[in-house]
Amino acid sequence: MKFMKLGTRPDTFFTTEAIRSVSSEVTTDLKIQVQNSLYLLHKFPLLSKCQLLQKLVAETKNSSSDIVLHLPDIPGGAEAFEQCAKFCYSITITLSALNIVSVRCAAEYLGMTEEVDRGNLVSKLDVFLKSCILHRWKDTLVVLQSTKQYPELSEKLRITSQCIEAIASMIINKRPTGKGWWAEDIAQLGIDLYWRIMVAVKSSGSVPDKVIGGALKVYACKWLPTVQRKQVPEINSSCMGSFQEITSKHRLILERIVSLLPMDKGSVSCSFLLKLLKSGNILNSSSSSKMELVRKVGMQLDEATVTDLLIPSLSYNDETLYDVDLVISILEEFMLQGQSPRTSPTRGKFGGIERRRRSRSAEDIDFEGVQENSRRSSSASHGSKLRVAKLIDGYLQEIAKDANLPMEKVIALAEAVPDFARQDHDDLYRVIDTYLRAHQDLDKSERKRLCRILNCKKLSVEACMHAAQNELLPLRMVVQVLFFEQTRAAMNGGEVTELPQSLKALLAKTNYVDQGNKRTNKMPNISNAESFDDDWSMPGFKTPRSKLATLKMKLAEADNDVEEDVMQCDSLGRSGSSRFKSICSIPSKPKRILSKLWAMNRSVSERN
Repeated sequence: MKFMKLGTRPDTFFTTEAIRSVSSEVTTDLKIQVQNSLYLLHKFPLLSKCQLLQKLVAETKNSSSDIVLHLPDIPGGAEAFEQCAKFCYSITITLSALNIVSVRCAAEYLGMTEEVDRGNLVSKLDVFLKSCILHRWKDTLVVLQSTKQYPELSEKLRITSQCIEAIASMIINKRPTGKGWWAEDIAQLGIDLYWRIMVAVKSSGSVPDKVIGGALKVYACKWLPTVQRKQVPEINSSCMGSFQEITSKHRLILERIVSLLPMDKGSVSCSFLLKLLKSGNILNSSSSSKMELVRKVGMQLDEATVTDLLIPSLSYNDETLYDVDLVISILEEFMLQGQSPRTSPTRGKFGGIERRRRSRSAEDIDFEGVQENSRRSSSASHGSKLRVAKLIDGYLQEIAKDANLPMEKVIALAEAVPDFARQDHDDLYRVIDTYLRAHQDLDKSERKRLCRILNCKKLSVEACMHAAQNELLPLRMVVQVLFFEQTRAAMNGGEVTELPQSLKALLAKTNYVDQGNKRTNKMPNISNAESFDDDWSMPGFKTPRSKLATLKMKLAEADNDVEEDVMQCDSLGRSGSSRFKSICSIPSKPKRILSKLWAMNRSVSERN
């Protein structure tokens, strides 16, 4: 740390009975009270350099000799005043980054300028600050930190602004490694000073956005509390004031950090943005700050994890564990980015084959390159939507366990994902299964409405096996699963194959059984049926035991339930196969559907 010495005389100040004085053959004639210290000094050296003391002495000229001059508001208190007084006596004083701010402010307060005396203290301090201290990183930071004690006067004297300009200049010009070597140092500053430095650094355009983003993360991790829902303290009236003050401080920090975030996608991680969003929810930050974070998270949602999206809900009007509305807003923002088309890439009329054909016939090579880059971009964005679909389904599985989660929010979030982005619906089936287990008070119509988000044609064989024996699903859904599993088997390699063993076992439990060369559609006497163990499993699913009593109840329920057709088979019927069209002739009653499935499978076996 650099320092400067002024004056040549030895220190002759001393203390006697709480009174500070200076050794001299001349009797003291000036009494000055500074806070709790009384100084007995001489008029001549002090008045020759201090304009304020000249004025005060002139005002008390006709008063008694025992008059005491009071300086209650002098910056730096008695310590800074004594440094100024010693300068007047030419006693050696040492100045450095540690005390230059307080002494400079005290000298300004006393009026120790060039107008009063040539070579006065103010000018010497200004030269030392500009020529030495502001060229050194650590010294400049120390001085800037010191300005917090006298913010208004430091701004007036331009000490603060000069330090900020010097620090920003060193950040911009000193980049030996290209990394944010400076981030930890300036993270010690208060948010107002930090914000001004970062604005200057950003406006220069010389520092990469990733480096700026990294510095913001360092600052946020230091000053923003990591608060979980369960850690939010109970606030009583006695501590409400201090709690509100702390919350306001943190809210200001958060909003300033958000205003500094670089525009470029990827300059900060999606995980960090979501942590800021969680803090914003807890601190009740402004809606503009939260929406800016929502927009930025939406731009790179495919980088997030399920844990990142679990944002605690602290609303007194909402008993849910997590803020689902915020995630819906993020997903909507992601869908608005225009990263990929609304439908999946196909090889149809406007698909890849004809695009490639047009590209080959193009005579302009540059145009062909543009087309190729466009396809690559579309492919990448399509992949991001696939990742987001997987992410949202994983998030839904977590929040579905919440007993207070409204079904409408599950449906809204599930339907916000484009259909093509889900390559299969196994994860979505897990969501429905988890939600039904956590909300077993749902009535039949509510369960049906929830299950409409599921496309049975996109379930794997293992998921179909599980769904076929899931007692929580509506019977209509069970029948759809059975039907589509059989149609999938019928389309496998262009030949109708045997039903999977588990489905055959399930149908056998309903007495659609093979008795020699005869078939019967007679419903079983369920009370006399023997139990059997499920012979399928699927990782991640809970394996329920088949309950014949439940099946009987569901079939009886279906007999009394007059509804619309189970499903629409227009798309499946386009194959033109008479055998397949017969499959799609779906009766309206579930028991008749089961009969048709078994009969179709059996007749094909006989022909083979």
